[in-house]
Amino acid sequence: MRTILLAFLFLTFIGNAQTNSYHISFENAVHHEAKVKISFPEVKTNELNIRMSRTSPGRYALHEFVKNVYGFKATDGKGNELKIERNDPYSWKVSGHDGSVNIEYILFANRGDGTYSQIDETHAHLNIPATFMYAEEFEHRPIEVNFNVREDLNWKVATQLKQKSGTTYTAPNLYYFMDSPTEISDFDMKSFKLDGQEIQFALHHQGTEEEFAEYFDQVERIVKQEKAVFGNLPEFDYNKYTFLACYMPNVSGDGMEHRNSTILTDKESLAEGGMKGNIGTVAHEFFHAWNVERIRPAELEPFDFSKANMTGSLWFAEGFTSYYTGLMLCRANVKTPKEYIEGLTGTFNYVWNSPALEYFSPIEMSYQAPFVDAATSVDPTNRENTFVSYYSYGSILGLALDLSLRQKDLNLDDFMKLMWEKHGKNEVAYKIEDIEKTLEKYAGAEFASNFFSNYIYKSKMPNYKELLKSVGIKLLQKEENHFGASVKETDSGLEITRNTFNDSPAYKAGLTAGDIILSFNGTEMKTRKEMDEIIQNSKEGKIKISFKRFGIQKTTEVQLGKNPAYTISLDEDASKDALKNREEWLEAK
Repeated sequence: MRTILLAFLFLTFIGNAQTNSYHISFENAVHHEAKVKISFPEVKTNELNIRMSRTSPGRYALHEFVKNVYGFKATDGKGNELKIERNDPYSWKVSGHDGSVNIEYILFANRGDGTYSQIDETHAHLNIPATFMYAEEFEHRPIEVNFNVREDLNWKVATQLKQKSGTTYTAPNLYYFMDSPTEISDFDMKSFKLDGQEIQFALHHQGTEEEFAEYFDQVERIVKQEKAVFGNLPEFDYNKYTFLACYMPNVSGDGMEHRNSTILTDKESLAEGGMKGNIGTVAHEFFHAWNVERIRPAELEPFDFSKANMTGSLWFAEGFTSYYTGLMLCRANVKTPKEYIEGLTGTFNYVWNSPALEYFSPIEMSYQAPFVDAATSVDPTNRENTFVSYYSYGSILGLALDLSLRQKDLNLDDFMKLMWEKHGKNEVAYKIEDIEKTLEKYAGAEFASNFFSNYIYKSKMPNYKELLKSVGIKLLQKEENHFGASVKETDSGLEITRNTFNDSPAYKAGLTAGDIILSFNGTEMKTRKEMDEIIQNSKEGKIKISFKRFGIQKTTEVQLGKNPAYTISLDEDASKDALKNREEWLEAK
């Protein structure tokens, strides 16, 4: 960033003629529209290609933001209309200018989350790639943007951009601009200083000051515990980090990391459950200030706004961050050790029992991101059997690595510190083999080779029973019958809503998504409760099923199996050594 700032100062010295100027206003916010104007001075080429981004930093799929742009116009410095050509759906080629190109367009925006923009009379929630066009040939130019806020709605601006004056802000280059989400609303603001840097929390909500104060206290504790993992804070640009939280009924739940800020959105207010429900996203996204924003996969440098971005490291970048999410809540005393440990159960079962491990390693799961990371498609997929989220997969691998290291009197915190020293502080992007080399340096060649060859390059599973036992935790398989199909109640019967898992009893019986279960052993099935009671009370384990598929009634027989799910809980009868290990693992640092 020092290099960026020096470049910024140099370009500023050259003069404002080399600065691209943006202006946005919200007169028609009630109908979710904004007017955007952009000026490109000192254009030396005959043609200028102006684009709308297809994706956004922190996302890996395509989102085609251009679909919400209309009313495009281009003029020269004298106001004359310019020739426009469209060679693809994402760009406009402008020619015949006099050295200046001015464009304007209308943006429709009505999804408030970590990717898209939303404009209404409560706020202008702006993710920059979803809002502003750009000229790729000017990617190194500084940018000045004026947010013409609605004073009648008491709007103000929260962003990681540098304030020039009033509601005018600057960015040193295109990438920094695109990575700078902005919340414009009547938000509340709290902040604290840590190691000479300011941590701000802008909260757009309908709650009380007391609720915000209680929530902010949790935020401060989390920030300090995450700093303890790495030893120090990143050097935030302009010595400031900003949480941009919008807990409003009109937004969609999400979280998205950026270099010096993060977006946090949810429909739940702090009073309605957001106090506990949203704080995990705070922990996750702030941890990204180190792991992914500065300890950064090489494949994401530079980020390409014109295509999907792919890396095989998301099991580490997102997954290890997910592991630390819950751990940080425990160390910050937001969750009790019991809540944290028992909360591991769902993620563990999701990964442990997934048929997808037969097909893909954590690296290959990471490669699926362009198809699953808020991506949309109309054709059905078999994700139930072929995909495990790299968030969850990496999270339980992070747990395994931490507990394995602790058996050697090491720990994952110190490994992350080493990754920070080698790749984060100096922002030297890493490849997967660099993670393995760093682990080799920290824990030895044999340990690193065993972990990577079995669990990263392949999809074997660690011995979680023994690992959890070492910190006084019980892993027990449920003593229940298992059917293996998700159903919902309908007027016609119980409809199977998802593809049945490979090798599950329902799968082996030939049942699949869309089938409507009519009866079990001749008893009509109307509710899930009735179905579960018959399954659990079955002594023989065989059930005759009548079901309907494509309007035709059929029958099959299912042989129930043992539930493959486990429970994870504290073992207070564990050895003194195990209890001591647990305390050292979970205690505040």
